[in-house]
Order: sequence, then C-alpha cells, then structure tokens
Amino acid sequence: MKKYILKGDKKIKIIAVVGARPNFIKIAPFASAIKNKKIFDFIIVHTGQHYDYEMSKFFFKELKIPVPDYNLNIGSAPHAIQTGKIMMGLEPIFIKEKPDIVVVFGDVNSTLAGALTAAKLNIKICHIESGLRSYDRRMPEEINRVLTDRISDFLFCPTKTAVNNLKKEGIIKGVYNTGDLMYDIFLENIKKIKKQPEMLKKMGISPKDYLLLTIHRSSNTDNPKKLKEIIEIIIKSKENIIFPCHPRTKSKIKDLDLSKFNNIKIISPLGYLEMINLEKNAKKIITDSGGVQKEAYWLKAPCITLRDNTEWNETLKDKWNILVGFDKAKITKAISGFNPAGKQNRHFGSGNTAKKMVEILHEEGLQIVKNIL
Repeated sequence: MKKYILKGDKKIKIIAVVGARPNFIKIAPFASAIKNKKIFDFIIVHTGQHYDYEMSKFFFKELKIPVPDYNLNIGSAPHAIQTGKIMMGLEPIFIKEKPDIVVVFGDVNSTLAGALTAAKLNIKICHIESGLRSYDRRMPEEINRVLTDRISDFLFCPTKTAVNNLKKEGIIKGVYNTGDLMYDIFLENIKKIKKQPEMLKKMGISPKDYLLLTIHRSSNTDNPKKLKEIIEIIIKSKENIIFPCHPRTKSKIKDLDLSKFNNIKIISPLGYLEMINLEKNAKKIITDSGGVQKEAYWLKAPCITLRDNTEWNETLKDKWNILVGFDKAKITKAISGFNPAGKQNRHFGSGNTAKKMVEILHEEGLQIVKNIL
C-alpha cells in the first residue's frame, strides 16, 4: 500500500468561495470543523453577491465565521454580468494563492463562478450540496447546480435522493452522501432560540398566531403584477403576517401600498437565530426559499411553497410541505386547510456532516499534494 506524506511544512490549501446568505449558513460549520485540522491552509473569499450588512456581515459575526481573507464587493447585477465579474475577481486570487482545492456551496451565481474559474485553472473542485434537482431549467439556481456538478471532482450530497439524481446523469465518481451542513448548524443553534422570548413580544406577536412569509425567487419577484397578487392573496386570509423582506423583493414592492392593511408587518432581513425563532413559532410558513423549506421541516412547521417544484422532495414525501405555485385557489386552501401531522425522517444526516466532509478532503487532499516515499 502506498504511503503519502506532505513535504516539509506543506499544507493542503483550500479556498472556499461564498457570496450569499445560504452560503454563509453552510460555511459556518464547515469552517469550524476545518480549523481543527492543522494540515489545512484555509482561505475564505467573499464575492459580495449579497452586499449589505444585514445579508452579509451580520451573519459572519453571529455564526462566528472567520473574517474573509478576500472580499470582491461585486454587488448586485444581472446574472451573466454578476457571474462574469465574480470570475474576473477570483482568477487573480486563485493564480496567486495556488489552492489545491476550491470549495463552492449551494447554487448561487458565486457557486458557478467559483467552479468555472477553478476548472479553467485546472484546480480541483468540491461542490457542497451537490445533486439537487428541481428539473426546472427556468430557475437560475438549477443551471448553476447542473453546470457545477458537471465540472466538480468531489460532489458532497446532502441526501440519498441527491446521490441518485447524479447517478441518473451518469455521475458516480467522487460522489459522497455526507448529509446536510444546514442540519449541523440547525442542531447546534436550536437550543439558543429559547433564550430569545423577548423577540416575539417586541414584535407584538404570539407563538402560532402568525404566518411567516418570505419571497425572493426571480420567478416570483421579476413580475411586479404577480408579486402584488401573491401578497394580496395572502393578506386576504386575514391571518397575521410577518414578512422579512429580501432586498430584491423590497425594491419590487416599493410602489405597492401595504399600509392600508393592518395584518401584515414588513420587517428587515433577519439574522440566523432570529429567523429560526420566527420559523419555530409560526403557525405556518409561506416561502419560495429552499433553505426555509428544510428548516420548516425540521421545526415541524407546515410549509406552503410558492413554487411549482422543489429540490427538497423529501419534505413533500413526508407531507410537511405543499407546492402551490401561483395558483390563487391552492394558496388560499393551503393557508386554511394544510395541517400536516406526520413524523420527520432522518433524510439529512445526523449532525456530523462538516466532520465527514473535512475527513474526506483530508484524505483526498493528501493525494493531491502527495510526495510518494
């Protein structure tokens, strides 16, 4: 059997590319696990895809993520322009740092930009949250997932379904069912929200006495008429509604007068713990977010998804999530009548995903930078 060692003080250099809220949540447990392995030289590049304090810096502070070594400050832009700018910013960093592995997370534009840049420079790529499929190519996230998976060397899947999706596409090499990083951080922080009872009081709401609404997908926000109708349908339920408003959504509803409705409260984007707290205490959750669908499932909060499809089919199979798309009748019916009561299954691992990932990268990284005796 071959024995591999590292020459001198050589380390396995890993660059992690992040740029949006879902990335920040995923990198938190990953960065915590990797810092315990002294064999790694770990560098974080923040692309600045989410650029305001509430959607970026606050998460780093709250989740104790190391300060990024580089920040590209790309900001908002149309998809192609944003992806191109991120690649232009990443290339000189990758050339300078010469990483052994580039790690990308999820399905945002920073994910694809990081993977493409690494591929062009013949750097090994690790895609965390690989194998997810909604099978809707109209979604920018679906394009980012599929293309990133095609060029990745290490594909870390959150569920068995994701592994099977890759297998159907002929991708079997370098595929690992590691579990879900978001479940790691969820289990780590769920007890902390019990120490925040004052949050609901400050907002003038009680547990299980409100609907929690989030909307940010371009399929819902790019059409102002559609977005207006979605919000008005939900308002007409006469339920109390708490609406943490994503910057993209906020810009789209600036001309929508919601002040005449006293049952909806629009608030700024929240930190991780505050958002989990609202999800846990919500009567129901209405969303188009993939991450929120999972968190709702773990919290046993009925989830009404404003999409025609989802990459998290496990939540549908266990009947804690329902797809309503842009169907007014379905939305109205779900608000009043969707009351799941089944059990949750362990689809997403057992909370040790980050440790598994780091161990795999340790073994694989040794071979990338090996010096054979």
